[in-house]
Amino acid sequence: MNATAIEHFFATLAAANPQPQTELKYSSVFELLTAVLLSAQATDVSVNKATQSLFLVANTPQKMLALGLEGLEGYIKTIGLYHSKAKHLLQTCQMLV
Repeated sequence: MNATAIEHFFATLAAANPQPQTELKYSSVFELLTAVLLSAQATDVSVNKATQSLFLVANTPQKMLALGLEGLEGYIKTIGLYHSKAKHLLQTCQMLV
């Protein structure tokens, strides 16, 4: 898609639903990004259960990276595909830092 088509697409979404809501629980843009990344092939309920304790210790990219792969996996192991999700979430944190 070119830039014009992308802008049109998002304008259409905004017009159809100007105040979108989610069941994911978050208190920052980073927490929302994390929850969305973890939500692929998972329910919002399962993501919320995992992120409730995760966000208490790692609510920034730096803190997430400090957990390391095994540490992060310990928090999200109840979510399907947690091995690859942890890897990709840490890669995302690297990009953000």
